[in-house]
Amino acid sequence: MLKVEKLSKNFGGVHAVNECSFEISKGSITGLIGPNGAGKTTTFNMIAGELAPSSGRIIFEGEDITGLPTYQMFHRGIVRTFQIPHEFAKMTVLENLMLVPPQQPGERIFNNWLSSKSVKRREDEVRALAEDALEFLSISHLRDERAGNLSGGQKKLLELGRTMMTDAKLVLLDEPGAGVNPTLLLKIRDMIVRLREERGYTFCVIEHDMDLIAAICDPVIVLAEGTVLTEGKMADVRSNPQVLDAYLGGEDA
Repeated sequence: MLKVEKLSKNFGGVHAVNECSFEISKGSITGLIGPNGAGKTTTFNMIAGELAPSSGRIIFEGEDITGLPTYQMFHRGIVRTFQIPHEFAKMTVLENLMLVPPQQPGERIFNNWLSSKSVKRREDEVRALAEDALEFLSISHLRDERAGNLSGGQKKLLELGRTMMTDAKLVLLDEPGAGVNPTLLLKIRDMIVRLREERGYTFCVIEHDMDLIAAICDPVIVLAEGTVLTEGKMADVRSNPQVLDAYLGGEDA
């Protein structure tokens, strides 16, 4: 589904990502791990269109999408979540979900006067989709709660819910387990697996919780100093001397 070919990103004299190459297969949950400063989030930002690469290519479903802006990536089905959730704090959980689908006719002020029936019809469709996402994630009881009042784990579930409001193909998850209590972490883990199995999503996951990576990811790609150190099954990666050195004995990127 996705090919990253010799991708690099320089910030002045700092090589944050250095000729990084890997592939993500359709239907997989691929883990992207590495020590702090290894270039994981920078790589995500380039794939999602938030940063333009200094060099290299990003191929999605056979099409070169290198350097396209975020909104074009979104319309191609590439969506992402963030380590620190970006909810609209003063809007309800339901409103946060309903805001996501693009090109809603009600976004144009004159449509509300001239095409009120089509606006209402689309709004009902979006509301039903949002209610379905809430039920899927078992957070229907939070539908009218302000998003800013949610716990860290509930906000991560809301981020997953927002991906369900799109025509997502590839979902980039940036540390879905960060700051989440063990009970909600298990729920988030199960939701990721269900979304892959029942909705056909492909995931790439940045995560420091190795138990979470081991539970859901195959393959696992290890970055160090901005490039791919190794990849494979988690059991093999964990026992790789180069990986142990990068985490414990080597110098962080």
